[in-house]
Amino acid sequence: MLQAVAKPWLKSYPAGVAHEIDVPRDASLVDLLEQSFRKFANRDAACCMDQRIKCRTIDDMSSALGAWLQTKGFAKGTRIALMMPNLPQYMVAIAAVLRAGYTVVNVNPLYTARELEYQLADSGAEAIIVLENFAKTLEDVIDKTPVRHVVIASMGDMLGFWKGQLVNFVVRHVRKLVPPFSLPLDEGRTVTRFNMAVADGTRMSLRRADVGPDDVAFLQYTGGTTGVSKGATLLHRNVVANIIQSEEWFRPMLDKLGDKQITAVCALPLYHIFALTACYLFGARRGMMNILIPNPRDIPNFIKALRSHRIHMFPAVNTLFNALANEPDFGRIDFSELVISNGGGMAVQQATAAKWLKITGCPVIEGYGLSETSPAATVNRPDLTEFSGTIGLPLPSTDISIRDDDGREVSMGEPGEICIRGPQVMAGYWNRPDETAKCMTADGFFKSGDVGVMDERGYFRIVDRKKDMILVSGFNVYPNELEQVINLHPGVLECAAIGVADANSGEAVKLFVVRKDPALAEEDLSKYCKENFTAYKRPKYIEFRDDLPKSNVGKILRRELRG
Repeated sequence: MLQAVAKPWLKSYPAGVAHEIDVPRDASLVDLLEQSFRKFANRDAACCMDQRIKCRTIDDMSSALGAWLQTKGFAKGTRIALMMPNLPQYMVAIAAVLRAGYTVVNVNPLYTARELEYQLADSGAEAIIVLENFAKTLEDVIDKTPVRHVVIASMGDMLGFWKGQLVNFVVRHVRKLVPPFSLPLDEGRTVTRFNMAVADGTRMSLRRADVGPDDVAFLQYTGGTTGVSKGATLLHRNVVANIIQSEEWFRPMLDKLGDKQITAVCALPLYHIFALTACYLFGARRGMMNILIPNPRDIPNFIKALRSHRIHMFPAVNTLFNALANEPDFGRIDFSELVISNGGGMAVQQATAAKWLKITGCPVIEGYGLSETSPAATVNRPDLTEFSGTIGLPLPSTDISIRDDDGREVSMGEPGEICIRGPQVMAGYWNRPDETAKCMTADGFFKSGDVGVMDERGYFRIVDRKKDMILVSGFNVYPNELEQVINLHPGVLECAAIGVADANSGEAVKLFVVRKDPALAEEDLSKYCKENFTAYKRPKYIEFRDDLPKSNVGKILRRELRG
């Protein structure tokens, strides 16, 4: 029997937001997608490189591709890998795999050969749909994986004939972004072009798969920050629950738009759980149009893609908010209809949030979640008028407990591990029962590995990852606290703090800084830190860099700074 949990956060809920959600007993993403395709058939589901794609097109093409996949004789639940940036083909492929009764394995397209080999082997993926730009990486490892069927997509596949041809020519021959590749066809392997597979599938019929709430929808691999990368096993009911939770939470803001179609910016990669749920699947539920940004690091083209749209929803991580807010042309976009700027994936810095609010008039609503929680667990109230510095309140039907290393709940305001229970929590780690047992408590909570505190209103605040905590002369120093404050210095663009070995104090704080003001000196920052931190928290070492290492989602990689 699950232990009841006190829920002080409920008294802080917005008026009209339900405390609990009702997830249909037969919930599946297949039902969600197909209902959306029927309801919103004539709406635009996506816009990519100024090409709009109808919901009906996603429906028809995913049905055809799903039928084509079924001809390969895969058993129900077979893992199919997807390795693409944000393109309409990705939206088609996800729906196709799920509708055919299989499991999606999302793969970072910038993986090295070693990383790709590991994920394909670990997941047991028998097929992969990959953008041709990354096919050379697949060629290098395919013989060491279970993959037997390959579908090759091109950038221009869904951009119309003439535009598609032009885009493919530029990508292949002008920008030379497609390294030569030759995938082996022996041992029963097939290699098929994306549009050819879809065309063949139009002459077939998609067999309705018997997919239920307890079938696996996604193997969502973690970033491997606590060791080897693991596949979070997300069931259909986990993801459907999180979509319904998010819809309930943001309903007060979305209702302001009435019947108007919501336009969302999908710049975070769809292979990441944040964009996958917040943009694509939540978008399907609401009949949204996603502006797909294949390369968000190309800021000028990113901004150009937004100019012709009225944007209503903008999910991002701190580094993306910061990069855009520091770009003068970004402020020339019309943000008069922006109602949700939801931040996650990493701590949102106060300085970044302030710049974003000044430019857009829409405060960043920070939330918290993990691949293991589909992803959202907590979110700030959507009606906030300014940045809160917290990760907000648990979503409906979500319990959070702050516990010590012995599994006991800590006192109010004391730091401890954030433990999460709710319908969005994964079934476990793929083929890792020991790892699953380690991360789950006897009363059904997932142990996040993050340190947090709860205040008397039920708001939670991240202190840091357990492993990132710095121990200086017996005192705990949390990098997030340092970075939040130091990023407020007008001469700092971004920074990161780590612990380094120190003969006197055990560990000392080392700070890495990217300057916004080229004249910023070490003495300036030392003085600033002396004014803002007690002695043991002050950085002993400061190193200036041109940039900081980041994941493809934009998280600053402290582990690489530690070396």
